[in-house]
Parts: sequence; structure tokens; C-alpha cells
Amino acid sequence: MKVYDLKGSLRKELGKKATKATRADESVPCVLYGGAENVHFSALAADLRKLIYSPDVFVVNLDVEGKTCKAIMKDLQFHPVSDKVLHIDFLEVTENKPVVVEIPVQLTGLAEGVKAGGKLALEMRKLRVKGLYANFPEKIIIDVTNLGLGKTIQVGALKFDNFDILNAKNAVVAQVKLTRAARGAAAAAASKK
Repeated sequence: MKVYDLKGSLRKELGKKATKATRADESVPCVLYGGAENVHFSALAADLRKLIYSPDVFVVNLDVEGKTCKAIMKDLQFHPVSDKVLHIDFLEVTENKPVVVEIPVQLTGLAEGVKAGGKLALEMRKLRVKGLYANFPEKIIIDVTNLGLGKTIQVGALKFDNFDILNAKNAVVAQVKLTRAARGAAAAAASKK
């Protein structure tokens, strides 16, 4: 997983009024939980941009006024109209405690079904996985070379040593869909027989 360094400052005041003032200073209120106690802090919105607007999953080296820890971004809330970030939850991670995160999926190879005129479709862009954060890859790479026309790859067919996939076993990750041209070619071939 990629690493991201973030500095934050402790929030002395909590509540609506203090949170509004924090947001007015171009900062985002944040909470770190999972440790001995919850830590309320704020971070500059500009510092968070690369962390939020990225398809990658990061382990965050969090520095809140001298206290450092490793964390992952667990939840974030956006304003419904302006789309500004309102709040972020971070989960403290350790070397021996499993966590649940969503990791992006990347397909590799040229599918047999695509060669036959089908269209490859990635149905799940991210998969929920559980394991130790040190074992997580940056992306889950799935080879689709042997995927035929009209065939699918389901979550149950994927096996990894270092982590477990939590999505439903029958959920479709990728498939080769029949196109009109492929259907027409199949119908023409069937009528010639």
C-alpha cells in the first residue's frame, strides 16, 4: 500500500460552533479512533486533497502535534450541495490487528471473449478485503485472458493468501458481454449448420 504523510492539530473545542469555525479556516474536522482513546483533530483541506480524490488506498502516517501513528481513512462525509469535505474518520492500525478496507480492482490480459467480438465489463471497481494492512496490495490484479464470450469472474473464484475477500461469493467482478455484432455472428454461424 502507498504511504501518505498528514499533519493535524488537536481540536480543543467540540460541537457545532467550533466545527463551523474549523471549516471556515479551510480545515476539515477529523476523528482518529481504534486506539486507547478517540482523538479529535483537524487537518488542512489542501493537505487532504491527494488522499481523498485518488482511487488508491493509503496508509496514513498521522502526526497530531507530535504524536504519531499509522491509520487508514475509514469514512468521509461531503456537503450535499457544495461537495466540500465535512468530516473524515481515521482508523488507527497496528501490525497485528486485521482491518477491513476497499482495494481497487485492475484487469489484465486480452480476454478470449473480446477477441470473439464481446465487450469486457468491470462490474466491481473495488473489493472489500480483511487482513493485516501490511499484506494489502495497492491493487487487486485479475487476469481475464481465459474469459470467454458471455462468461463471468465471480468473487468466489478469487483466492488470495494474505487476505480474505468479504464481498458475496456470487457477485460478478468482471464479465465479457455479448454485443449485437457477436450475437449476429453467432446466429449466422448457427444458421449455416
